[in-house]
Amino acid sequence: MQVTPDDVIFWQSGAITISATLVFTWAVMALLVVGSWLITRRLTPEAEMSPGQNMLEVIVGAMQAQIREVSRQDPAPYLPFIGTLFLFILTCNLLSVIPGYQAPTGSLTTTAALAACVFVAVPIHGISKQGLRGYLRQYLEPTVVMLPFNIFGELSRTLALAVRLFGNAMSGSMIGGILLLIAPLFVPILAHALGLLTGAVQAYIFSILAMVYIGSATRAHERRRDDEPKGDG
Repeated sequence: MQVTPDDVIFWQSGAITISATLVFTWAVMALLVVGSWLITRRLTPEAEMSPGQNMLEVIVGAMQAQIREVSRQDPAPYLPFIGTLFLFILTCNLLSVIPGYQAPTGSLTTTAALAACVFVAVPIHGISKQGLRGYLRQYLEPTVVMLPFNIFGELSRTLALAVRLFGNAMSGSMIGGILLLIAPLFVPILAHALGLLTGAVQAYIFSILAMVYIGSATRAHERRRDDEPKGDG
């Protein structure tokens, strides 16, 4: 039983290795790019629209509502990044119903790369919202003694983000394989249904956590402003 798609090697020469993780990651990205181009090339403001545009508007509207609810801010600056994360992870997980496909999210390298993107996006949005000084100031709160703990917390939550998605994707594949060995005639449909549900939930959780981290960085100045004593006037 394969634990991770990194174990499936298609081609190797020296230090260059093309594994299933790499191949299926690029396949998912190509699918998303081509699908987006096909859906968006003939957008119309009319009520009669294509099924693809209708589906896309429902997804984008749901994403905007979730981002607004979590961050309590205008979702426009965050929608491209959070939406891309959600659609990529969701597509990676849903395609697992195709025989021979290895979900890239079952590789720690993929989940670590996604978590690294979140790690970089947090200070970018935080600095753009409240400036470099204001963003760095939150690491000194409530006192300067908390600086190393706040930095460690920032690193640990990035690691937890990567390990959580990897662990859930890997465990789902292993459980499905074990169930197939135990009852190959009745379990496949149930295993695939549970796998699709789990994959969708994991994509949602990862995206929401990313938005929570970004929202926390961009709203720090609002919390400080609320904590400041108000004058009598």
